[in-house]
Amino acid sequence: MLSFIRKLFALFFVALLALVGYAAWYALEPIAIGTYPAEFRILPGSALRSAARQMEGNGIPVGRFQFEALARALGKTRDIKAGSYQLSEATTPLQLLDKLTRGDVTQGELTLIEGWTFRQLRAAMASNADLKRDSRELSDAEILKRINASEEHPEGLFFPDTYLFDKGSSDFEVLARAYRSMQRQLAAEWAARDPKAPYRSSYEALVMASVVEKETGSASERTMIASVLVNRLRIGMRLQADPTVIYGLGTSFDGNLRKRDLQADGPYNTYLRAGLPPTPISMPGLASLKAALHPAESQAVYYVSRGDGTSQFSRTLDEHNRAVSKYQLKR
Repeated sequence: MLSFIRKLFALFFVALLALVGYAAWYALEPIAIGTYPAEFRILPGSALRSAARQMEGNGIPVGRFQFEALARALGKTRDIKAGSYQLSEATTPLQLLDKLTRGDVTQGELTLIEGWTFRQLRAAMASNADLKRDSRELSDAEILKRINASEEHPEGLFFPDTYLFDKGSSDFEVLARAYRSMQRQLAAEWAARDPKAPYRSSYEALVMASVVEKETGSASERTMIASVLVNRLRIGMRLQADPTVIYGLGTSFDGNLRKRDLQADGPYNTYLRAGLPPTPISMPGLASLKAALHPAESQAVYYVSRGDGTSQFSRTLDEHNRAVSKYQLKR
C-alpha cells in the first residue's frame, strides 16, 4: 500500500512538473504570427475570453484557454485594456499579456488646422487610414445630429487641434471631441469677454472669430483686425471682407476674386449686406476667439495689405486712400 502511494505521488509530481514545464514553455515561447506588424483591436467592455477570441480572429493565435489560464495564474483577468494594438516583432504570451494590461495601445492622429472649412475637415477624415469612415455617406445635417449638436450648420463648430485616437475608431468619436472642445473654448471666452463686445450671442462671436481667422495675415495684428471689423459692426458699416465672399462662392471659386463676385448678392457677400454673415466661414483657433472677444482699442475702420504680410490701419477714408496708393498702387 505504501509502495502504491509513493508511485501515485511520483506520478502526480511528474505530472505537475510537466504542467509547470508546459506553462513555462507556453508563456515564454513566441506566438506563431505569420507576418509583422500584426494589428488587432480589443473592443471596449471585452472580458478576457472575448479579448482572446478577438486576437485569434485577427491572426494572433494565442490559444484562448492557455492565455486565460496564464492571466488567471498571474491575477490579471480584469486588467485587460481596450484599444488598438500592434505587434512589430516576435512576442510571447507573457509579453502580450503585459502589453494588454499596460494598455500599450497604438494611436492614430488627426490634425485640424485653423481656418479650415468643414469641407476640408471632412476631406482630412476621409483620407485618414486610421479612422473608420462612418460619416462618409452622411450629409452635414445628419452628422450634426449624430454628434448631438444643436446647430443647423457645421461650419466653425469644431476646434482646430491635434486629436489622438485608437486606430480603428469611428470618425464620429473625433468629430464629437472636436465639437465639445469648441463648445468649451467658446463658453470660456464668452464668459470672459470684453463687456463692450457688440455680439448678441456667443455664436455671433464665433462667426466674427472665423472672419478674423481668415482675414489675419500676421498673427501680431489679429486683435487690430478684430478691432477694425468690430468698429465697422458698431457703426453699421459693412464688413467688406473678401473671405466671406469667397466662402459664399464655394467650390466655384477658382482662386481669383473678381469684381463681378463682389457685386453678386448673396448671404455671405459682406460688401452688399450689413452685419455678420449668417454662419462662421472657417474653424477659428483660440487666438481668433480671444481677438474677437477682446479686440484692440482703436478707431481704425480700414486696413490694407502692405505686401509683406502686415497691414496699414486707417481711421478715415482719406488715410485709407493714401495707404492704398502707397502700398497697392505704388504711387
